[in-house]
Amino acid sequence: MLIPPPLTAGARVAIVSPAGPLRGEHELARAIDNVRALGWEAAPGNHVLARRGYFAGSDEQRLRDLDGAIGSDRIDGIWCARGGYGVLRLLEHIDYPALRRRPKAIIGYSDITALHSAVAVQAGVVSFHGPTARAPLSAFSRDSLERAIGRGEDPCGAAPGARVLRAGRARGPLHGGNLALLAALCGTPFAVAMEDSILVLEDVGEAVYRIDRMLQQLRLSGALRGCRGIVAGHFTDCPERADDGERRLDDVLTELAEALDVPCVAGVPIGHIDEQWTVPLGRVGELIAEEHEVVVSIGAS
Repeated sequence: MLIPPPLTAGARVAIVSPAGPLRGEHELARAIDNVRALGWEAAPGNHVLARRGYFAGSDEQRLRDLDGAIGSDRIDGIWCARGGYGVLRLLEHIDYPALRRRPKAIIGYSDITALHSAVAVQAGVVSFHGPTARAPLSAFSRDSLERAIGRGEDPCGAAPGARVLRAGRARGPLHGGNLALLAALCGTPFAVAMEDSILVLEDVGEAVYRIDRMLQQLRLSGALRGCRGIVAGHFTDCPERADDGERRLDDVLTELAEALDVPCVAGVPIGHIDEQWTVPLGRVGELIAEEHEVVVSIGAS
């Protein structure tokens, strides 16, 4: 896969809203401040503040901003302002050849998982599962982001608070992101094949039985065939108790790891949390689950 050039001081970074709308100019102002604090120049999309229902403007407006940033020689990177919902509606029309000709860092998470997956499959370009532009950046998140985007270094590392659900080691390209989006992409031409890869997972606001159902969908469809390991981040606000009973998330993840016969860790700093890693999706990573510690280190592409 092609690795976008690092975003060094003075890089021009587009701020786009390909999914849900920003909640006001104050969020755009914070996104611009985040870009500038990293030494980059901010270039907000023309429709970044647009709103149509639960979208950041019409499909055409969101696509125009995204494709404009992909195709512009004056733009070096693309930082998605927020997640929400809406990227799925754009996937058939994105200018993947332009991104292949000139790879650019694309940053975001949650609904942006759909864009990460499509970019990997259709353009063969590494993209970055990391904070959205509107989010307040903690020192931890900023450090990982700078290492991933600005210096091309390992942005992950040790996660001593992670839970080892199935011991072992695995090496392969890192792919995945938000579970709900991975399930939604299943069966489409924009879904990444997980063969020989390490699956990265996170989600928010989903009951554990729904998480179980989505994981089973991926497994039964064959989408996880050949998967080498599972790196589960945080599943925020995902209740384990439902009307019919209770089941632990760790039990659901362990069951999947055993079915796939792969190592699995949970609770690494990925997902809808304040302190998160920026994960280069498509880069080769190594999962080492030993003595309740996990290391995800970035190797060659």
